[in-house]
Amino acid sequence: MSDAASVKDQSSAPILAPAESIGFGEQIATMRQAFNGSPLRNRILWLGLSAIVIIVATSLGQIILNRWNAPFYDAIEHRDLAGLIKQLEMFAIIAGGLLTLGVAQTWLNQRFRLRLREALTHDLITEWMKPRRAFRLANAGAIGVNPDQRMQEDAGHLSDLVTGLAFGLFQSSILLVSFVGILWSLSSGFVFHIGGNTYAIPGYMVWAAFIYAGSASIITWLVGRPLIGLNADRYAREAELRFSMMRVNEHVDAIAIAGGEPDEKRRMENDLSNLLKSIMRIYTVQIRLEWVTDGYGWLTIIAPILVASPVYFAGDITFGGLMMAVGAFNQVHSSLRWFINNIGAIADWRATLLRVASFRAALVEADHLHGSEKQIEFEENTSNRLSFEGLEVVSPAGCTRLAEDHVVIKQGERVLITGDPGAGKTLFFRALAGLWPWGSGRIGLPKNDSMFFFPRTPYFPRGTLRQVLSYPREFGAFQDDELNAALGRVGLARLSASLDRDARWDKELNEDDQRLLAFARLAVHKPSWVIIDESLDALDASCRRDIYSLLESELPKSTVINIGRLLPNMTFFKRQVELAKDIKGKALKPVDFGNRSVAKPKERKPSTVG
Repeated sequence: MSDAASVKDQSSAPILAPAESIGFGEQIATMRQAFNGSPLRNRILWLGLSAIVIIVATSLGQIILNRWNAPFYDAIEHRDLAGLIKQLEMFAIIAGGLLTLGVAQTWLNQRFRLRLREALTHDLITEWMKPRRAFRLANAGAIGVNPDQRMQEDAGHLSDLVTGLAFGLFQSSILLVSFVGILWSLSSGFVFHIGGNTYAIPGYMVWAAFIYAGSASIITWLVGRPLIGLNADRYAREAELRFSMMRVNEHVDAIAIAGGEPDEKRRMENDLSNLLKSIMRIYTVQIRLEWVTDGYGWLTIIAPILVASPVYFAGDITFGGLMMAVGAFNQVHSSLRWFINNIGAIADWRATLLRVASFRAALVEADHLHGSEKQIEFEENTSNRLSFEGLEVVSPAGCTRLAEDHVVIKQGERVLITGDPGAGKTLFFRALAGLWPWGSGRIGLPKNDSMFFFPRTPYFPRGTLRQVLSYPREFGAFQDDELNAALGRVGLARLSASLDRDARWDKELNEDDQRLLAFARLAVHKPSWVIIDESLDALDASCRRDIYSLLESELPKSTVINIGRLLPNMTFFKRQVELAKDIKGKALKPVDFGNRSVAKPKERKPSTVG
């Protein structure tokens, strides 16, 4: 692993079609693949099975409670005080049991939701952090914007929605099956007398409940279906606004110096306006949906009584039986209304599933990015040298190549690779690091040697200064005297007392000190090969002399390659290689991210440090 992954240059980013057009079936398959590969799968399954057992037990309790309605209301109708007290005692037992089951179900739902989020987020992080994927995705267009939101906010929200909807649907299904039988038996023997004719409709209250809830479901779906697309658009707008705010916060110094606050304010206000318009469209659909759901809600108050009243007035059931039938009708209707009550959540789930599943699919597909394009061959040389044979690096901006077709760099050489502005120096650096494999020719890597890639902007992990200097090696890999000596050699001896202080070093240190700290890390690791991307160009002459002295004393046998401008008074670098833009060369073609029929890119020897 190297610092090269932190390099960003949008000018050479691949142009991709949106990956958020994958079908629903593929979304489900993608998430099933993530779940099956999770080490938490068995724990989640056991939690889910336990929750199902509790739901079934709760449904049995609901059946017992519904049957309790008949003797309770019959005791009231007959003014039977002793019977009423007995039924109140029964109610206390039933209610106590249902209360206990309800608390247990809530506890299991919470644990299930937590473990599901843990598994999903771990899977996304694992896929994101596979070698070079994060870099490729970051340069892959809109799908690579704000991956943090997809992995943190969207994954958490999806876990909440899956838990609530899945267990809610299962519970409604169990109650539906249970109470359909009760409602059928209560209305099975009733006949209608109309105009001297007799009509028998077996289980007519069941059919009435299905017709009533079915009509509500169809109308609700027709009204609420646009929420799926609208919610997806809203999340995209939220991401854009968040990205704009984060970008301003990251570059606040430059914005303030340039007096760019009004322009940034205009950009953020435009993003906010787009978000508010998206939310307003959602609110408009929700208001229409409210008319439907609330209208049916008011009808539901009297609907079960109206449906059961013919049986009651015919004398086929008692008042207690009527209330039992009303309760059973309400349970059946409530189960059938699950779709109506959750149309908003279902639309939200579909939108969130689309974002998370498409992001995970894009992560996997990043390995196949531009797979149909010709790629650079990476091989390990039999000797300790770096070689280039007919190397061309292509990007959407054009083709970059070395002036010489055959270049060999031996162990211990100091080489400067230069080029005019726009020649593609950073692109060449990325290609050498294995981040950008598209092009032609061959790169022969040194045999079994460590390579340290030094980007223009160094990366410092969050943590102590000791961890920064040791990165990416594990904590404690180097002794204090090694770390302090390296800091002293680059003029940062004042930081020796801060080895165990946790800080945002990329914010606390200025740009020059950050580069010097990165060179101190280089001195600690002592790699055999050092490839630098223009970092020396940004230092003043005095700092460069200190760095040259450091490299001479600490890495006397290491190869140092600087990709950048022609430096004044150049004595350290003994050799110069030219890099040029080939205006007639082939450019990288845009690809469709949704196309799965692409070849996997060639693997190369991973870059290491120390």
